[in-house]
Amino acid sequence: MASDSSRDRLPFEPAKKRKKDKAPKSQSKGESGASSPKAAASPSPAKTSDSPAQSVKNPSVKKQPIPEAVSRRMITRMALFSGTPTSLGVLSLLGSYFIIQKEWFPLPSIAVLLVSSGLFGLGVLGLSYGLLSASWDEDDPGSKLGWREFQTNFGRMRQAWKKE
Repeated sequence: MASDSSRDRLPFEPAKKRKKDKAPKSQSKGESGASSPKAAASPSPAKTSDSPAQSVKNPSVKKQPIPEAVSRRMITRMALFSGTPTSLGVLSLLGSYFIIQKEWFPLPSIAVLLVSSGLFGLGVLGLSYGLLSASWDEDDPGSKLGWREFQTNFGRMRQAWKKE
């Protein structure tokens, strides 16, 4: 089932949802209300212990990087699915320029605009599709077009949005 595979955790996916800014806000409210004259007298020791950088370095929440094989797979697919239509968009601009310069046939400006804009738009969509169509499993290279992987990864992303 697609729903079962979309719920599988990835090796680089965090185990629990981290609550952002809850602890630093409550600590800073307590410090600012109880000891504001003292905080003004001592410049940095209290502030450095409550800095957001240290709350990110919490040992209980460990971020793992995306594996190198998965990262390369994503970059390759993004370059292919985005680079091809973007290159065609540039070539369509150059081709239309030569058609108009050589006066081979009349070419409306709106046609040039629509074709090049459409190809550049496909290039932008290709970035997202290239990222989501890559297999996020380190050992599974996935399929050539990546439609199965896209469905799985898009399902994971939608579940994360729903939780937020």
